Amino acid sequence: MKNKLYIRLAGIIIAMATGILFISAISISITTHYHIIMYEKQAAGADHSMPQLNNHLEQAILQSVLWTCLGAIVLAICLGLYVARKISAPLIEMKLVAEKMTEGQLDSRTVVHGTDELSELGTSINELAEQLQKMEKIRVTMTEDIAHELRTPLATLKSHMRALEDGIWEPTPERIHSCYEEIERLADLIVELEALNELDSPVFRLVRSEVELDPLLQKVIHLMSAAFCEKEVRLNLKAVPGIKLFADRDRLTQILVNLLSNALKFTPPQGEVTVEAREEKSSVLLTVRDTGAGISPADLPYLFERFYRGDKSRNRKSGGSGLGLAIVQKLVQAHGGEVWAESSQGAVFYVRIPFS
Repeated sequence: MKNKLYIRLAGIIIAMATGILFISAISISITTHYHIIMYEKQAAGADHSMPQLNNHLEQAILQSVLWTCLGAIVLAICLGLYVARKISAPLIEMKLVAEKMTEGQLDSRTVVHGTDELSELGTSINELAEQLQKMEKIRVTMTEDIAHELRTPLATLKSHMRALEDGIWEPTPERIHSCYEEIERLADLIVELEALNELDSPVFRLVRSEVELDPLLQKVIHLMSAAFCEKEVRLNLKAVPGIKLFADRDRLTQILVNLLSNALKFTPPQGEVTVEAREEKSSVLLTVRDTGAGISPADLPYLFERFYRGDKSRNRKSGGSGLGLAIVQKLVQAHGGEVWAESSQGAVFYVRIPFS
């Protein structure tokens, strides 16, 4: 039941007003009856005097008002203390938990009792603490991952430059190209980090327009064909012509390029990568399927996390920086779609994007 705190407070206020009226009625009845009895005793055997009657009635009214005020004050104090204690106790506890959280104690939690609005507030604070804990772990992990990703190529460059400087190595084109590759990897990492930072920004917006899917897929296939030919991997396209959707053309291209680049990395020479597109009820389903080694079931839940790579040695030759799929997920979610992966005779990535 919603608004339980509201109902409780309303009930307390109604009870207070009812109690005051009850005290007033009882007080007036008792004091008036008492003074009428006194008047009757005083007036027994004597002439009835209107001034005496008026005097007793006036005293009855004054005393009933006095007792009503005293009873209302006592009732208000008791109910006020009860309400203040009941409401302030959980709020004070939540305040202490919030202060601990600001001091870095993100494992602090408030005790939740009942199901009213205060309990919902306590639950929200606990959920916030859990989210902050998760974000802190992600931040620490991401910092370590970025440091690792930067350290490896920089260490390689440093050793190569030292060898060239000391005359241990001759500056052959192959060795210079090796240094160039490490610089390229650093540049790619920075570009991907900038892309993720842009996607996380609250000002990020898609530039949507009507996109005809088949020409877009043909363009992406042409763009990636050179890399596939160099590795001797076949790239196939199976798409239903005439599919249109309301999407960001450049971001959709980025999604496909990242998925194809990922598939190329894990597909051996003479392998095959197939891109498929088909209509569903209210969306388009894109599929990128490769004939590589597939994905370990233990890796499937973490594929779209930043810097995650199934290769625990983190060898760049067996994978990229681990940011490409995270970017894909962000872009797909920005389109209101979903992305997931399966492993069946290779890796299969699915992207579902609504028409509008």
